[in-house]
Amino acid sequence: MFRTSVALAALLAAATMTTPMSASAQENPAAPTEAEVEALDLWLEEVHGDRALAWVEEHNQQSLDVLQGDPRYQVLYDEALEILQATDRIPSPGFTPGGHIDNFWQDANHVRGIWRRTTLDSYQSGDTQWETILDIDALAEAEGENWVYKGASCLPPDERYCLISLSDGGRDAVTVREFDSVERRFVDGGFVIPESKSDLTWIDRDTLLVGTDWGGDGDMTDSGYPNTVRVLRRGQALDQAQEIFRGQTTDVSSSSYTLRNADGELQATLINRGITFYEGQTFLVNEDLSTTQLPMPTRSSIRGFLHGRILFETNEDWTAPSGQSFASGDLIAWNLNALRADPATAVPELVLHPGERDAIEGVTLTRNELVVALFENVRGSVYVLRPQEGVAEWSRTRLDLPENVTVGLGSADSESDRLFVNVSGYLNPNSLWLADAATGAVEQVRSLPARFDASGMIVEQFQATSADGTLIPYFVVHRQDMPLDGSNPTLLYGYGGFQNSLLPGYSGTVGRLWLSRGGVYVIANTRGGGEFGPRWHQAALQENRQRAHEDFQAVALDLLARNITSQPHLGVMGGSQGGLFMGAMLTQRPDLINAAVIQVPLFDMLRFHRLLAGASWIAEYGNPDIPEQRAWIEAYSPYQNLRAGQPYPEVFIHTSTADDRVHPGHARRAAARLEELGYPVLYFENTDGGHAAGANLLHTARRIALEYTYLSRRLMDTPAQE
Repeated sequence: MFRTSVALAALLAAATMTTPMSASAQENPAAPTEAEVEALDLWLEEVHGDRALAWVEEHNQQSLDVLQGDPRYQVLYDEALEILQATDRIPSPGFTPGGHIDNFWQDANHVRGIWRRTTLDSYQSGDTQWETILDIDALAEAEGENWVYKGASCLPPDERYCLISLSDGGRDAVTVREFDSVERRFVDGGFVIPESKSDLTWIDRDTLLVGTDWGGDGDMTDSGYPNTVRVLRRGQALDQAQEIFRGQTTDVSSSSYTLRNADGELQATLINRGITFYEGQTFLVNEDLSTTQLPMPTRSSIRGFLHGRILFETNEDWTAPSGQSFASGDLIAWNLNALRADPATAVPELVLHPGERDAIEGVTLTRNELVVALFENVRGSVYVLRPQEGVAEWSRTRLDLPENVTVGLGSADSESDRLFVNVSGYLNPNSLWLADAATGAVEQVRSLPARFDASGMIVEQFQATSADGTLIPYFVVHRQDMPLDGSNPTLLYGYGGFQNSLLPGYSGTVGRLWLSRGGVYVIANTRGGGEFGPRWHQAALQENRQRAHEDFQAVALDLLARNITSQPHLGVMGGSQGGLFMGAMLTQRPDLINAAVIQVPLFDMLRFHRLLAGASWIAEYGNPDIPEQRAWIEAYSPYQNLRAGQPYPEVFIHTSTADDRVHPGHARRAAARLEELGYPVLYFENTDGGHAAGANLLHTARRIALEYTYLSRRLMDTPAQE
């Protein structure tokens, strides 16, 4: 067990057991109160505090001594790095005007990455000739900065001028600088927005809409995002920007965006007031810079603009001003001019009504066509949709792509009807297809070489019955000759929140570092995700959050019932919200598992809303400051439910010092609390990397190797090493 703070150790001395299974601590009436424990370990929330960093350094060293000292670590690291740095990866293509293809690329020679450009013909040739637009490694070295590239926003229609987002160490907060992609240099005297969690939208060459930390009271929300939208014109200082919209500090954020036609011509400027993570209001910016609220559903998201129509998805049952009714998950079109003229008489059109076990996972637009990725029972397909005269729902034509896989809509060309589509499965290496949405023609243009030998492996889909009787689908990837005797080392992965779907996908590192070594990989499609649309997510919101935890537990129980694995060989893994998932599994059903990889987790759910972006997630979890809501949160919050005398396995917790989304204090305090209760813990904190916990490929390879070394020790060794 790691050394712990003297003060906290003294306070807990009477309650701390000699072994994790001792019951004496639970019976000790002198055990400290929760408030006393929190008061003593809150210093770990001081991200860069000397005491906290010394604690991190000590724990890092001890964990690295254990995991890197395992002879398997170096092999796993080398294999992970080989896969991550492979130059035969598929370069992710992005259509840009003039028939160009852009890509951001990282490899052994470009650890931070390069933004580069080629032509479509060259990209398809197999011998692509790239031209570098911006080298982040060279920029970081020249400026003496720890830059991590966070993307570019370029001004239509020619996309010559771009706003480049650069993060110090991978944090969400970025510095934004204007860049000329033709001359390949930052613009002298161009737009510069200092480090902040900013939101920026091009209006024209000399005008931006900006949300950032202006330095005044109420300029940022309680969640740490912009609360105002202001007009910034070229040559103005930031304090000269004109405010045109202000939300409330209790909101999540205020942001702006534009609707443009296929030629890049501005059709409308909109502002979104994000009241909660899922609820908001949409405002149209008028010519005089006043705003008019549009009668959109409170829970909705605009998906694009095509042929004069706003396309949006509603995440709630909704009755339009015209009296029409729509169901949660529907995709809808609304004529912008009619909406402007009179919302009460503007008639929205039903574009697509997904089935009960369907979900829209992607929407994109080519020059003339609407393309939708529709998942049917967690299997992907791509449809082109077109309006029909006198028919309630748009017609749809399925593109002839591989079936029973995941499809991801890639970049679409505004100058034609072409788009890229990514296809992958658990055992199917990624392939890239070029489709013509107008004609339906598809062709495979790239395919990823296999990163592991999948011969003799299969994918099966099962269903587990949750506590309330709901059927929860899950995938199992394994060798076909797997014995059903409970002996198989099995990794169960889950997330279960924010309507994020866990879809089949190819992972070379999972395949090489786990499946090829005899492991079984399981993915649980629990409620809280979006696998079956908004209702699947909303079924596990707030007071119903426990349903998602019970879903995950049901999958674990089903794996045991099928003799796929047994408790000594079952481990779980998840990050962020998934880290909360793992914490709940640990505290509620430790008897089912022998390992838990808890990545960049939420853990103290009574304090989540007070740390960094946490207030923005109240719509997901509830508000701990409201007694009724605090009660249901406290019932599952992992930190509050850690107890002595439980069969907790040794867990591996990791996070990032630079994570400015989920506070590293969650992970630190989880490890400290477990140690004080007498449990062994492995803890590692990367100093860079933001919420991704890896600022470059070397960091990512190390993280992956540490995880699979830990899992090997716990699930493959017999008995598991302590």
